[in-house]
Amino acid sequence: MTEQLGLDLPSVPALGRADFLIAPSNAVALAMIENTQIDKLVLTGPDGSGKTHLAHVWGQIRGAKILPATDITEDMVPDLARGSIAIEDVPGIAEDPAAQTALFHLHNLLLAEGHALLLTGRPVVRDWGLSLPDLSSRISAAPAVALNAPDDTLLSAVLAKLFADRQLTPKADLIPYLIRRMDRSFAAAGELVARLDKASLAQKRPLSRTLAAGVLDKDDTSTP
Repeated sequence: MTEQLGLDLPSVPALGRADFLIAPSNAVALAMIENTQIDKLVLTGPDGSGKTHLAHVWGQIRGAKILPATDITEDMVPDLARGSIAIEDVPGIAEDPAAQTALFHLHNLLLAEGHALLLTGRPVVRDWGLSLPDLSSRISAAPAVALNAPDDTLLSAVLAKLFADRQLTPKADLIPYLIRRMDRSFAAAGELVARLDKASLAQKRPLSRTLAAGVLDKDDTSTP
């Protein structure tokens, strides 16, 4: 069958509270996010585990801005400190002393002004590699909550949501089939759905086990 290049349209993730899929692996994290008595919180989890979604839920509750740590500069601090803020992927500035200094000053000014701060990153905080001791100690002292690995029920729901975000309707037996064969992580789920979408467009075939088998078999043959 001749393959055609499909339009690789980006998915539009739904990041509202009603769109968050609750399971034992994330229920504690959600409860902490929704607790407005906590003014400083560290949220950790592997890539694709839902940190960004929860950051947006937190932002909606707090009326907060959300931005990556790599975007922060010293001159932005006074403006950013005027309201609550979520800083994503703090480990991303591990090699940037200037950004760490800016975040340190933002941290202090935010809390002094009575605003809330959410910091996200991979597990565990002590492995974030921050070189500024004052910043590292303040983050380490904050309440922290982790998103854990998904069980079958949550992973199935995540796959269904990822397909829905792309306005795709897989056949009923596809998701159980994928659960049995895929790497068990949110990041793997996102990558797999994107590849299935691309393959379906290129081959002009519906999302099915047969299509998925071809995509997954390519993984098996490419593994040394």
